Amino acid sequence: MQIFPASLSLTALLLLTPAVAHSTEAPTAPCMPFVGEHMEFNVGWEFINAGTAVMQVTAPQTNAYRIHTLAKTNAFFDMFKKVRDEIIAEGICHDGRLRSTLFELKQREVTYKASKKTEFFWPEGKVHYTQNDQTDIYDVKANEVDVMDAFFAVRSMPLKPGDVINIAVFDSRKNYEIVVNVLKKERLRTPWRKWVECLVVEPKLKTAGIFSSKGQIKLWLTNDERRIPLKMTAKIRFGRIVAKLTNYRKD
Repeated sequence: MQIFPASLSLTALLLLTPAVAHSTEAPTAPCMPFVGEHMEFNVGWEFINAGTAVMQVTAPQTNAYRIHTLAKTNAFFDMFKKVRDEIIAEGICHDGRLRSTLFELKQREVTYKASKKTEFFWPEGKVHYTQNDQTDIYDVKANEVDVMDAFFAVRSMPLKPGDVINIAVFDSRKNYEIVVNVLKKERLRTPWRKWVECLVVEPKLKTAGIFSSKGQIKLWLTNDERRIPLKMTAKIRFGRIVAKLTNYRKD
């Protein structure tokens, strides 16, 4: 199972170590208004709960951000397919925009283990992609980000039904554009027991990644400035993966 891929993709929502502050005022990242977020999700296959995912966003220093994700199966599913997946995504604010610096994925799924790291070297216009201790170098354009930053970039946008958004990414040795369709509005119940209006968003990925495999993916984001992801579904070969927000706070 890869990060929300065909098996039971549990890694797209996170846990982070608190930022280390050297002054009484916490660092901020102007291009990342979601610093301080902590989100917890239940992840399952159709109606069967299989595990949890935790996501937290911090600012280790001014104008920098860090997103840490940890996904794991519960005790019952550990007996069949134990998963411990982790993502670390880091970046800086450059000219008011997200600029990725690191995307690291560690997968521990039953006997399968993999470590993938993408390091962005902007002065040279290169990325170093390392998988299981082998490093290859690729070209990267100034507007390309990793797939996690692409998700947060979408959340920062003024969205409405009918919008089509293209975001340039470097992902798993590939440079391409994620096409994001804003489909419609729907109402969902939040973990704090209120019904809110959401925007249903459909990103089209060309690689297995944060949200799912290359199948059909949908996200329900609150239709306000926070764009909180309340729900995610991903079609797989047999059924759907469903992730639902269970806890949200912003420090």
